[in-house]
Amino acid sequence: MRKFLGSLLEVLEIAAVAVAAVFVIRTYLVQPFLVSGSSMSPTFRNGDYVLVDELTYHLRPPERGEVVVFHDPQDPATYFIKRIIGLPGERIVIKDNAITVYNSQNPSGFTLDETYLPAGTPVGPGNCTGGTLVAGACTYRLTAGEYLALGDNRELSYDSRDWGPLPAKDIVGLVRVRLWPLDSMTAFAAPAYPTTSTSTP
Repeated sequence: MRKFLGSLLEVLEIAAVAVAAVFVIRTYLVQPFLVSGSSMSPTFRNGDYVLVDELTYHLRPPERGEVVVFHDPQDPATYFIKRIIGLPGERIVIKDNAITVYNSQNPSGFTLDETYLPAGTPVGPGNCTGGTLVAGACTYRLTAGEYLALGDNRELSYDSRDWGPLPAKDIVGLVRVRLWPLDSMTAFAAPAYPTTSTSTP
């Protein structure tokens, strides 16, 4: 009987350690998510299974071009997957099918060359929520801790143009890998943006 109890205790200890390890990994390191909808098509499609890195953004801030999973700012129980386009402290102008970024390094601005989008993808200002819409140009002035997040499927994406800048506190993590479907398994990194200078409006 004592031997049986000893074996049972050992099994329970192993199970407790396993449960604790899974909890720590899923809470602080990585978490799987299922993509629902087509707002990030063609980069991600409905039914894609992705792995989200929850540690990196505790060590550094998000970078432009990275794909993130975050809580819907209007409904924290809902998760979205979008791409970071604008960073804190920047002025972002969406006009004439182009996104122009103004910051301290580029006071004259540069137009994003989004090579991950299909050629000719339209980029409209949408509702311009949280921004200023003047003569067809939507301007966002991002404050500390705010990001502009857009879906790659710009015509059908419900994103910052609809609900405003994304607060840093709502970001869950960085999409690192697509695990499913197997024939589309891919590791992701922030794109290197070729830049085109533009004049200040």
